[in-house]
Amino acid sequence: LLTYEDMLKVAPENEKALYNRGIILTHLNLNDNAIQTFEKLLEVAPESDYAAGLLCFAKMHACDWKNLEPLKKTITEGVKAGRRVCKTLAFTAISDSPQDNLTCAQTFTRHLFPTGIPVWQGKIYNHAKIRVAYMSPDFREHPVGYLTAGLFEAHDKTRFELYGISLGSNKPSTLRSRIQNTFDRFIDASCLSCDEVTDFLSSNEVDILVDLAGHTADARTEILARRPTPIQINYLGYSSTMGADYIDYIIADPHVIPEAHRDFYAEKVVHLPNSYMPSDDKLNAAEQIPTRREYGLPENGFVFCSFNHDYKISPEVFDIWMRLLKNTPGSVLWLMKLNEAAERNLRREAENRNIASNRLVFASRVEKIEDHLARYRLADLFLDTCPCNAHSTANDALKVGLPIVTCRGHNFAGRVAASLLTTLNMPELITDNLDEYEKVAQQLSSDAAALKSIAGKLQKNLQNSPLYSTATYCRNLEQTYEAMWQRYQQGKPPEHLVI
Repeated sequence: LLTYEDMLKVAPENEKALYNRGIILTHLNLNDNAIQTFEKLLEVAPESDYAAGLLCFAKMHACDWKNLEPLKKTITEGVKAGRRVCKTLAFTAISDSPQDNLTCAQTFTRHLFPTGIPVWQGKIYNHAKIRVAYMSPDFREHPVGYLTAGLFEAHDKTRFELYGISLGSNKPSTLRSRIQNTFDRFIDASCLSCDEVTDFLSSNEVDILVDLAGHTADARTEILARRPTPIQINYLGYSSTMGADYIDYIIADPHVIPEAHRDFYAEKVVHLPNSYMPSDDKLNAAEQIPTRREYGLPENGFVFCSFNHDYKISPEVFDIWMRLLKNTPGSVLWLMKLNEAAERNLRREAENRNIASNRLVFASRVEKIEDHLARYRLADLFLDTCPCNAHSTANDALKVGLPIVTCRGHNFAGRVAASLLTTLNMPELITDNLDEYEKVAQQLSSDAAALKSIAGKLQKNLQNSPLYSTATYCRNLEQTYEAMWQRYQQGKPPEHLVI
């Protein structure tokens, strides 16, 4: 960072220096400074690849909504025209259009991860067990790690041989050890080249490569572009299409990708019978429930909760939240504190809507996931975001019995909470537009009996739902792998699958 700043003192309009300085600042959560840098970049190089999207994403992380809508419009128009205006992850929070998300992903992938000469040339492997490799930068204290640890342990080792390809941090932890010990072979690939990882997968004749990262931080899509394995899957860590012809399948369910939306995904769509999202049924909330006072919450006031990422909070949804606070005396909105700029800007936005800023309460991270789950019990109602929903966050909240009101969108990322609620048979918490969303949230916050009834139904449904049965989920996923493997063994191309 200091090097780029020194360079900019000499050449203040250097495009690469501005671009890289902005990227580093976003990684350091210094979004205010990143915004200034990307604004300067757009000023001196308006056509710089992805610069508009980088500025927009930094503003969304900081909850800086000044001139945000015109910027989103410019980005959406650029995406439709096939220009390199926005990276794919940011666009899932900008646009709810599955067609536009596909176009964005195809543009991004063709530019940075073009199809290479395939390493796998059609050979049919014939082993006693199906060889499955999971590749991720998140085999650690991370939502993907927590969601998948139980799944890896539940795999039938008499039918599957498991390989773990770790692309990220190797910091020791209980979860890291638990995940690592599950695999038949586990390699720390964080310092290996793409060629080395590709050679490992190819030389070990892995049948199925499951990518758990997609287009997220520290992913290695270039490995997939080299096609080291016969079957390649986009799964879990990235809730959209990767827009690549070398990814064969995307793991989904009928709710996140309905049949009518299949053509908006470059991959063949796999429908699991319940929700696509796994869960570890060995992970539970701490038995000791903290007090509201410990977290700065009112003893008796209504607590609205939304522990979503700051970039998912849109001005339209925030308007609704502020009206809910206004119409619910003594209530507060409990949010996750992720960076100083977002907290400062959200407090200002509340004041601008005539809501005292102290009615926004920010929760800091806690060391243990069990304690994090336990504190959800202090809230009364979880308010989802759109067009990008809560994902693992929704899974956590529902697991401890906290009702969620969601607005179902059209793209994968905007339909996840609805998938979880449908599996739990809680359709009354799913809405299809923001007017309905506000109406349901207002009813539940003003009618104690209605909220108690919904919470009671959720608790009852949790007892018998397949949503949190790791073994049931694993068997369904294994059927998916076997169906893919059988098609490849027979020389058939990938096809949409319903398990």
